[in-house]
Amino acid sequence: MQLNNLKLRNKQKGKKRLGRGIGSGKGKTCGRGHKGQKSRSGVAIKSFEGGQMPLYRRLPKRGFKSFGNKNIAEVSLTKLQGFLEKKEDLASTKINLSSLIKSKLIKKKFKKIKLIGTGNLKSKFDVEVDFISNSAKEKIEKLGGKVILIK
Repeated sequence: MQLNNLKLRNKQKGKKRLGRGIGSGKGKTCGRGHKGQKSRSGVAIKSFEGGQMPLYRRLPKRGFKSFGNKNIAEVSLTKLQGFLEKKEDLASTKINLSSLIKSKLIKKKFKKIKLIGTGNLKSKFDVEVDFISNSAKEKIEKLGGKVILIK
């Protein structure tokens, strides 16, 4: 057995040691060049584009989207009562999302309705909603109307 016949099991190269003389290949400036911000330690230039206006500042600001908003229209009983007094023909039919949009009581962007029990009712009607407060449900059923919850 001779030294030139030996096979090394671990052939991993070690890390190149920076700044350890000219013969190491990374001596003196350690591959950082001369002077300037990038040659110093502890400097990170994130999103710096050489004086050009950075991308994140060139783009317009856009607000935020609330996670709570799911396009639910909140309609109070006073609003419904006032509307039913003006349009007597709707009191006989079932009040639902499509009928409220047609009558322009709520906007088209809403996909669901929540009925809130503020105010008093005088007329009886049936309502088909996604959500309803307990007080609103009691007031409608007290007058003999029906509440249908959409699932």
